[in-house]
Amino acid sequence: MLDLRLNCECCNKDLPPESEEAFICTFECTFCADCARNVLNGACPNCGGNFQQRPIRPAAALLRHPASTQRIFKPEGCGQGT
Repeated sequence: MLDLRLNCECCNKDLPPESEEAFICTFECTFCADCARNVLNGACPNCGGNFQQRPIRPAAALLRHPASTQRIFKPEGCGQGT
């Protein structure tokens, strides 16, 4: 089951479970659409894999299987400022 991480690893933008702007790689690294496309050029900085839009977990399912509460923020690995 997906973690549904709460934020973009690059810019720290909030990405709630219902967000259509969340993109993930095969390891569930999570990025906003802007960073995935414009900063990372479609490649995960952690594994080199591509991104897919993260599925939205229905609200009823979130009751039994809530989103992650851990925030991951690693701007140094996102190519910003280089």
